Amino acid sequence: MAFGTEPTPTGLANPPIDDLMEHADSKYALAIFAAKRARQINSYFAQLNEGLLQNVGPLVEYQSQEKPLSIAFREINEGLLEETLGEDDLNEGN
Repeated sequence: MAFGTEPTPTGLANPPIDDLMEHADSKYALAIFAAKRARQINSYFAQLNEGLLQNVGPLVEYQSQEKPLSIAFREINEGLLEETLGEDDLNEGN
């Protein structure tokens, strides 16, 4: 790290929440959207060790120590995923 510079933050600070909100109707919808994708990524990594591969892996470059939720947020921010509401999502709260 050069003198007088700070490393780029990762996680929720990068990408910024304001940028992520352009891809969802609310913070709640964004959280659900990202959590669902993070579960898919987590399942992909678990299946990778077993040789099953039933889920789609990360769509962006990632580092081995990076959390699935951080990967999901970056995928959302880059516009690689599109949020669609399923029947369960539409009936939630009724």
